[in-house]
Amino acid sequence: MRTVRDGSGETYLVVTESSDACKVRDPETGEEGYRDRDELEPVAGESPLATSARAVPEPVRRVLTAAPDERALGLLVELHERGPLSVRYLLDATDLCESDLLGLLTEFRAAGLLAESAVAGERGYATTELADDGLASLLD
Repeated sequence: MRTVRDGSGETYLVVTESSDACKVRDPETGEEGYRDRDELEPVAGESPLATSARAVPEPVRRVLTAAPDERALGLLVELHERGPLSVRYLLDATDLCESDLLGLLTEFRAAGLLAESAVAGERGYATTELADDGLASLLD
């Protein structure tokens, strides 16, 4: 399996190939078809597994790759379901120490899943639309 691109810029995964043609799969739709081998060029630096992951919607991928474990995912779910929540509340309500909590909040902000928010005059966090979309798909 390898990642290729055609002349129009579309990205595919090579499923099988012969001397003159390749059977390719669109990673986003799953549709398969045949293309002339000469029409395709390898995509340097892109793992075929990362390309295959495009079958999962971007908001869901972002949640899955940003949450390193179940506690982190649970924090994100709580903020989605009950947020925005203050940092003080999160420290009291969760079993995370301050450094672990702030580390996760920072990672989620960097991933575009949380935004800083004022909660009762204190610093807090709320999920972004990207996080809400990803979690909504996972929670169905």
